[in-house]
Amino acid sequence: MIFSKSYCPHSTRVKELFSSLGVECNVLELDQVDDGAKVQEVLSEITNQKTVPNVFVNKVHVGGCDQTFQAYQSGLLQKLLQEDSAYDYDLIIVGGGSGGLSCAKEAAILGKKVMVLDFVVPSPQGTSWGLGGTCVNVGCIPKKLMHQAALLGQALCDSRKFGWEYNQQVKHNWETMTKAIQNHISSLNWGYRLSLREKAVAYVNSYGEFVEHHKIKIQQLEKGSPGKLKVLAKSTEGTETIEGVYNTVLLAIGRDSCTRKMGLEKIGVKINEKSGKIPVNDVEQTSVPYVYAVGDVSEGKPELTPVAIQSGKLLARRLFGASLEKCDYINVPTTVFTPLEYGCCGLAEEKAIEVYKKENLEIYHTLFWPLEWTVAGRDNNTCYAKIICNKLDHDRVIGFHILGPNAGEVTQGFAAAMKCGLTKQLLDDTIGIHPTCGEVFTTLEITKSSGLDITQKGC
Repeated sequence: MIFSKSYCPHSTRVKELFSSLGVECNVLELDQVDDGAKVQEVLSEITNQKTVPNVFVNKVHVGGCDQTFQAYQSGLLQKLLQEDSAYDYDLIIVGGGSGGLSCAKEAAILGKKVMVLDFVVPSPQGTSWGLGGTCVNVGCIPKKLMHQAALLGQALCDSRKFGWEYNQQVKHNWETMTKAIQNHISSLNWGYRLSLREKAVAYVNSYGEFVEHHKIKIQQLEKGSPGKLKVLAKSTEGTETIEGVYNTVLLAIGRDSCTRKMGLEKIGVKINEKSGKIPVNDVEQTSVPYVYAVGDVSEGKPELTPVAIQSGKLLARRLFGASLEKCDYINVPTTVFTPLEYGCCGLAEEKAIEVYKKENLEIYHTLFWPLEWTVAGRDNNTCYAKIICNKLDHDRVIGFHILGPNAGEVTQGFAAAMKCGLTKQLLDDTIGIHPTCGEVFTTLEITKSSGLDITQKGC
């Protein structure tokens, strides 16, 4: 399908290319139909391309004139021109994390034939992940459950001040906690597998590698088992090297994007060579039209489970014609579950100044003392609340920050308000729930520019 304009030389070149290949095309000359402008507007929404020609081959958006000729020269165009029936699946998901599972289930609901490939190289050796990705196995879920264990320990200390008396020594059993958490994670892994089965999604616990356009090889890797590893470490400063043989090697340097051994270079998918992440446009499309990336592997996007779930679901709906909606990456709320939680939504103060300039912002802030901390005698100047307002837009709240107990629960509600266009006046007009931590945002008075003291002197 070619969306064209009869007088456009680039459109003419593309039509001549398909003619030379002996391919019959459906051509819509937008300058010769009554609703041509409207069609082009919709195309812009779907493809993020405002110009013609706009080319689709077997439901895949190829692009404009330059992209079509590049696809022809690389052989991709010829592959796309093959019949749909040549493919075993409508959609293959590589990676069974939150984004992949969300996209797979949504595509299955829309009646498509879907496969999910998921295999994590065991690390450390002898361990393995279940279906669900980082969040379930080593991220959000075990993190917050361990956070809860820490909060319970603090509550034990506070309880004496509230009249609880106990004489026996209270101690923590690490093995009991980890076993209980791991059992919960295993139940989630099984639930994900069951959900895929119920939706007739093919799940294979194997590693996926691109071998050519529209063809993926399934190379299950050898499962890990405790053994001996020869390790060679080289210093980045100087020429010193360390060599040894070990059972297990732990590299605590963060997470790596596993994109360099997937054969992406064979089909032309570009990656950031430094980070391994995949650049995508605002519809999660990579440099190859039929390959998309969602979740932590996509470059410049928040590494958060709900973001991956939302982007994966909306991608499936766009791919299979159920919706045109794109994922909104603005004002995504998040929380750090440290013993004192930190929650935020919108821009950090430094970023807001960079975007809007300092003189166009008003920042309200205060320290506060949760009621539960008063009797326990905990510090009255530890918790902090701050909002950043855009003076050029009716003091709209563009940044929300809280450091205090249950910050995640507080932030979630205010994130919805920000999505609806929350302003400082609306906060002032809201009646707070007393006594709560969240009510502090309905009584903010001190601006950062005033330089006034925000420490708490008492109740």
